[in-house]
Amino acid sequence: MNDIRLDGRLALITGASSGFGAHFARVFVAAGARVALGARRKNLVDALAEELGPAALPLELNVEDESSIIKAFDAAEEHFGAAVDTVIANAGRASGARATDIEGSEARSTIDVNLTGAFFTAREGARRMIKAGSRETRRGRIVLIGSITARQTRSLDSLYASSKAAIAHLGRNLAREWSRQGINVNVVQPGHVDTGFHGTWLETEPGKAFVNAFDRKRLVPIEAVDPIVKYLASDDSEFMTGSIIDMDDGQSL
Repeated sequence: MNDIRLDGRLALITGASSGFGAHFARVFVAAGARVALGARRKNLVDALAEELGPAALPLELNVEDESSIIKAFDAAEEHFGAAVDTVIANAGRASGARATDIEGSEARSTIDVNLTGAFFTAREGARRMIKAGSRETRRGRIVLIGSITARQTRSLDSLYASSKAAIAHLGRNLAREWSRQGINVNVVQPGHVDTGFHGTWLETEPGKAFVNAFDRKRLVPIEAVDPIVKYLASDDSEFMTGSIIDMDDGQSL
């Protein structure tokens, strides 16, 4: 699957300013796709787009605001002169606190970004794909980036893990709803990867103990997720929809 090409595809990636989002942008452009880079931190997607060249368009996008999502799709289609046919709903945030300590505003924002934002992004993508004729072309692709925490229980993860568990079920429901519209919806659940999402915590003694508790005592390299995400975004995955794929190196066993 490392040889899969994405030529001719126009992908919109949320949370593209860092971590998985920025990484997938680089992978997609290298595979021939054009990408719309959506994130709140516009300065970071500006820098990434400069690195990637004319195949990338930086967009200020806040998935907590549906109007911002719609504007991003509009801008991508106007700039590239084509409809978005691939969506990578990757934007996310962690609560990082015990359930008894999470502030109400932080709780709502975690759910709004991780679940509601993914729903709005996928829905707007589906609307555009259907309008562009996905029922006939069968080329609509939506990948929701979940997390292996959906299968785990751990202190400090209650809201984050619950929102990612909801993403898994959302993916299957949307796959069913849009199955006759030529749109495939799948969920990828990466394991614990050092993308900067954890800050410097992994370098602390508790962080090292956390990693050593895995059977293989290691994090998942970010590149390990590339082949499956490329495959799910490609024409080759025509017969795959409604799947939930764990890429965690056995961390959840």
